Amino acid sequence: MWAFIVLGILGGLLGLGLAFAAEYLKIEADPRIGGVKERLPGYDCGACSYPGCSAFAEAIVEGDVDHLKECKPGKDTHYDAILEYLKDNPNRDGSLIQVKK
Repeated sequence: MWAFIVLGILGGLLGLGLAFAAEYLKIEADPRIGGVKERLPGYDCGACSYPGCSAFAEAIVEGDVDHLKECKPGKDTHYDAILEYLKDNPNRDGSLIQVKK
């Protein structure tokens, strides 16, 4: 019987520790990354030299990408949609992300 009580208490304490860690140690990603990723072709091919569309979208938002044409399967419709989205969603300081088609 004591084993059940000790394991129950231990499980409760570990659960509270995990809840604390999930709340106070979380990292919030820039919501624009998801918006850019939605507008990419979504092949996750790696032709852009990034390990998938999520990483490429993150690099675009962080300003590490100069030209959207690095995404080889992308078309002008994708590029135009991304540029329009970035124009509508500037950085927190109001500056625009400098990326070209």
